Parts: sequence; structure tokens; C-alpha cells
Amino acid sequence: MNTVPKPGPGTAQDRTPTLSVVVCSYTLDRWDDLCAALDSLQAQRLRPDETVVVVDHCPELTARLADRPGLRLVESPEEPGVSGARNTGVRTARGEVVAFLDDDAVAEPDWTERLLAAYRDQRVIGVGGPVESWWETGRPGWFPPEYDWVVGCSYPGAPEATGTVRNFIGANMSFRRAEVVAAGGFRGDLGRVGTSPFGCEETELCLRLTARHPGRELRYEPAAVVRQHVPPARATWRYFSSRCYAEGRSKAVVARHAGARSALSSERRYVRHTLPAAVGSALRGGRLRAAAALGTGACLAAVGYTTGRLARPARRADGSAAPTTGRPAPAGPSVTRSRT
Repeated sequence: MNTVPKPGPGTAQDRTPTLSVVVCSYTLDRWDDLCAALDSLQAQRLRPDETVVVVDHCPELTARLADRPGLRLVESPEEPGVSGARNTGVRTARGEVVAFLDDDAVAEPDWTERLLAAYRDQRVIGVGGPVESWWETGRPGWFPPEYDWVVGCSYPGAPEATGTVRNFIGANMSFRRAEVVAAGGFRGDLGRVGTSPFGCEETELCLRLTARHPGRELRYEPAAVVRQHVPPARATWRYFSSRCYAEGRSKAVVARHAGARSALSSERRYVRHTLPAAVGSALRGGRLRAAAALGTGACLAAVGYTTGRLARPARRADGSAAPTTGRPAPAGPSVTRSRT
């Protein structure tokens, strides 16, 4: 009997894997952004096999989306927060690859095509790309580009060429779905809940995936571009400072799970090389407020990290331990409405 050999590690396959794109949303306040995100998926040169919109505990948003065609509408049964919503999306998705697009980001027309091309290499278990910032009211003069990670975007010092990376930015990432399921999904003790500035759930998952598969690759594809809307509320000093502190706290949780060496490898290069060069450039250019922001942001992140390392693991109000992972098993969520 003739059989077709399965491709081994490092070999290419001709078939493009099926793709589910998951968009998580929790509020009507981003309605225009959400519609723009969904429209950008409809405009893809290579349409995703399905678009899954996960509504995170907002019945009013579910009702407004109910009549929109071309998507699968799912209400998350998980604890509120982006990790639970993403795990709901993973559990619901049917595609071999699951990609995540933020509800306030838009994808370039060749985004899905660029992501999927990399999966022809069987070593690749995840693909992500750059997140360009679009400032609604313009970038404040004091807000340095090196801190665009504060608003969920790519920044100087981050990878720019195609290659292996430690982790992706949450607004533009994709994975082989089976690998995310096997790894247990996103951790429930990380990730945003509503407007909370805490995060790093995608970093921890990426570290866990590569630890499980030392010979596999998370690949950065610079041509797979999305643009993130930065509203005026994120262009303030208050948001900047709270986000820097929260990043440090979040990294402390990641270090607790993955070890400080892995959790802080990129951050060490950033602090040793990117930030000093940026401060020097700002001072030479007379941009004193930008130089102050660069230094203050680093200090706040360090304080947050130290505080997080000294803190006990998060616990729920009833005293039980916070969940460490979601439930991305193949069983479906409680409510699914298909509008395809």
C-alpha cells in the first residue's frame, strides 16, 4: 500500500493550513474600532476560514453584533479578562492555526497571507508581526517611541527582521491551535481585565510553548502588519506611568512561572542598550521631557517588578488561588451564535 510520508521537522509542506482569526472584545466603547477590525479581516486577500468574535461579559455588545454577517459570535464563559476570552476563542476555533487581532487594531490586506506562509515550515509553531501605532490625536512630544510597548505597539529595539523571537505582541500573533491546547492556553493570573493595565499573558504562553518544544520556532514576520489605534486616554502621563509599573508587576509573575532568565532576556538587552541610546539622543536633541520619561518609565517598571516578586501569588476574593490557565479543551463554550 502506498502512503504519503508526513513532513518532518524543518521540511516544508505545500498545503496552507486552515485559519481562524479570534477577536476579543468587552465593551461598546470600542464599537467603531471593532467594526474597523472586522472590516479589515473581510478585506484580506486570503480570507480566514472563519472569524470568531469572543464577547467578554458584555450582553449589550453581543446583541449589537448578533446581526453582523460573516462571523461566529461567542460569549465567554470564563472569568472576565483577555486570557479567558482568548482561551474561549481557542476552544471555539476550528482552524489549524488560530490568530489573534485586537478589537482596536486593523490588519493590512495581506496579513493572513503573510502569517500562513510561514507555517509551511513544520518547525514553526507560531507567527507574529509588527504592530504600528496610530495616534488619534498625535504622539505627545514627551512620549518616546522606545515606550510604544506601553500602548501595545512595536518599538525601537524590538525585532525588525524575519527570524526567531521570544514572544509576540498580543495584537498580532498566531499559533498552531493544537499546540496552544496542549500547553493549557493562556494563564488566568495574567492578562487585562477591563481597563486594567496588567498583561504579559502572551509572553508567558510563548515561553511555555518554546520550553515544551525546544526544536520549534516562534517566527517574526515583519511583512505581517497591523495598525493599533491609540486613543487620547492612552496618550497621558497617568496611563504611561501606570502601564510601566504594571509591566514590571506582570513580568514578575512571568518570572515566577518561567524563571527570571527567560522572562527577562529581552528586557535586559532593552535596558542595557536601547534605553541608554534613547536617553542620550533625547538629551542631545534638547528633548528633556522625553529623556525624563525614558528614565522614569524604567524606574517604575523596576519598582513594579520588585513589588511583584515580593508579593504573594494572586488570590480570588473568596481566598482561593487565582486560575493559572484557562480551559482550552475542545469542548464548546456555553453560547455560540454562527452568522456565516
